[in-house]
Amino acid sequence: MRSTGRALAAVVGAAALLLASACGSGEDDTATTTVEVFTWWADGGEKAGLDALADLFASACPGQRFESGVVAGGAGVNAKQVLNARLQHNDAPDTFQVHAGAELLDHIDAGQVQDLSAEYGTWGLRDALPAGLVADLTVGDGIYSVPAGVHRANVVWANDQVLADAGILTVPKTMDEFIGNLERLRRSGVESPLALGRDWTQLMLLESVLISDLGPKRFSGLFTGTTKWDGKPVRQAIGDFARILEFSNTDRDSLDWPDATRLLIDGKAAYQLMGDWVAAEMAAATFNGYDTFTFPGNGKAFQWMADSFVLTTDAANPEGARCWLRTVASPQGQQAFNRRKGSIPARTDAPTDGLSEYQLEAVSIWQSGTPVPSCAHGSACSQPWQNAANAALGAFSTSGDAAALQSALTAAAKQFIRQP
Repeated sequence: MRSTGRALAAVVGAAALLLASACGSGEDDTATTTVEVFTWWADGGEKAGLDALADLFASACPGQRFESGVVAGGAGVNAKQVLNARLQHNDAPDTFQVHAGAELLDHIDAGQVQDLSAEYGTWGLRDALPAGLVADLTVGDGIYSVPAGVHRANVVWANDQVLADAGILTVPKTMDEFIGNLERLRRSGVESPLALGRDWTQLMLLESVLISDLGPKRFSGLFTGTTKWDGKPVRQAIGDFARILEFSNTDRDSLDWPDATRLLIDGKAAYQLMGDWVAAEMAAATFNGYDTFTFPGNGKAFQWMADSFVLTTDAANPEGARCWLRTVASPQGQQAFNRRKGSIPARTDAPTDGLSEYQLEAVSIWQSGTPVPSCAHGSACSQPWQNAANAALGAFSTSGDAAALQSALTAAAKQFIRQP
């Protein structure tokens, strides 16, 4: 059963739709219908980006009122649990935030989200989004989410002063150079040269190592079955990952990513592998003494994650939700959202006014680089697969048993890879 408030919203929404279209026809702008937008964007640049979209939605969709269904928690861990419970109890929000790609598969299988292929045609998204992204968003013959923006995951953030104090003045180009720098930092007195957090942040690091050792094509094949998890290349990558892990903070399993970023800001670490949402954290801390570079050996690989929104099958206000999605999909919506959140527009034709120097560089790489999905952020693997990988890495962080890690990752792939 829906809550009384949601049921009332549905009744009010039905009456309002007799007088106005999804985005308002102008015939009656006084009738207001609520659109619940479920996210985990509770603060910082994430909330600022959401607020910018809400403001644009208010002007683009008269007669519709934005209602935030935010549930706080790093990377949406708490929000996903709440969302799943609501969906199982037939209390779906009108639209919810999701990482585009394989993370959405379970919701599609359960019939909880609607196919938006027709809207993609109407809104011109097939031409405005990179073809590779549209292909990754397509499941069967359908497309079930609208990306608001794209983040890059395989970025290393560096504390300039800590590196300078250790005599490190150049960017490492290879894995061996990177490990050599970590060793040099340790010898110079930096106890934890690499700032690292728990489970999914460790999966991010492993993925970057895998991209360097396997290359983008074979890395992507790990999630389609064309590359074997039990092969020698993966064994080598796990060995490189283990070497790097030795230079991270020992309390990594108890830290979320902002806590690890604080180690970098405070000068207790020199490097952190993390997505480009870190820029907002740096700005909030008024810290400018950092530099960024692509993880050594990744080349032009752009490991992407896309913040997206869906239309739920049981939405109380589906037309209002469509207007929200159209706002999210618009060039103006993409500019307003990403300028504040620190990500970049998924659309290749969105205005770039107001984007930072880093964002402009990321836009250039996005349009010319090699897109690579991420299991840590749901574009390469389903949520259950991601959970299995995180559990395997949590065990490895304690035991250091490389063979057990490879065996667990191989077992997860055999369980979750979908056969054509």
